[in-house]
Amino acid sequence: MKILVIGVGGIGGFIGSYLVDNNYDVTFIARKKRLSHLKANGLRLESELGKIYCPKIKVTDRIPYKESFDIIINTVKLYDFDSVLDEIKNKVKNKPLIIPFQNGIYAEEKLKKTFPNKEIIGAVAQISVFVDKNQIIKHVGKLATFFVGGYDFQENKILEDFCDSVQKIGLKIIFKKNIKEKIWEKFIFLSAYSGITTLFLKPIGRIFEDQIMKKKFTEAMLETYNLSEKFGVSFKSNPVEFWLEKIKNMPFDMTSSMHVDFNNNKKLELDWLSGSIEVLSKTYNISSPIHSEIVEGIKKKLNNFS
Repeated sequence: MKILVIGVGGIGGFIGSYLVDNNYDVTFIARKKRLSHLKANGLRLESELGKIYCPKIKVTDRIPYKESFDIIINTVKLYDFDSVLDEIKNKVKNKPLIIPFQNGIYAEEKLKKTFPNKEIIGAVAQISVFVDKNQIIKHVGKLATFFVGGYDFQENKILEDFCDSVQKIGLKIIFKKNIKEKIWEKFIFLSAYSGITTLFLKPIGRIFEDQIMKKKFTEAMLETYNLSEKFGVSFKSNPVEFWLEKIKNMPFDMTSSMHVDFNNNKKLELDWLSGSIEVLSKTYNISSPIHSEIVEGIKKKLNNFS
């Protein structure tokens, strides 16, 4: 099985290190300093689940032309997603399974438009992982669960076989016949988490100490939950209540990657998170004042720093 991993950040690096360490045929795509480091030093993961060091990996800065792959694991940020899909379409010889580990709900529609006759796969990562200043993949805690699957309750033998195979090497990738509920469950939390932590520039513990910020966070989740109903998503239990309980056990200083990106003057995924909710809410004629406040407030901060 040939696998292409696009993006060697936290998620791509975590999954990729397990695959390479267990002799899967993996090619990585990385850019600039990350590419240079990986070529010279290999891939290193530090985790409570175990350390992995892959001294030599196949890594390049562009998708190989006219080469075939069984699976493509796409982990780039949303602002690079469109261009990467175009590159896959124009360069990859066959039509591999594409597993998109992007935040939010944008990936599904874009994949459908780019590959109209192909089964679309969705993916959700439940993990806290990042690349530190020494270019090492750092996994925080022990939670490392990934869900993958289609949207129409269909079997997918290639994907199911892949999940069965990697679970044997300790990589917890779970096949779901309908991934939509998992994607929206995460989006309900993530849209509020990324937006509120970045708007107030505070970690989640500080947010929930303050009644006003906590209320805004909760209302932001409710706005996304209300939007999910317009997409035909049904949950077995209330996802907002689920997240409010889960947040009680999260590390006090935990914050979103968008907050970190803002502090480091990097591009933000705002338009695909709270921005997406604002636009879709207007389309379906429902209210999303907190997400509108998030978009306006963060863009004002960006203008002040530009």
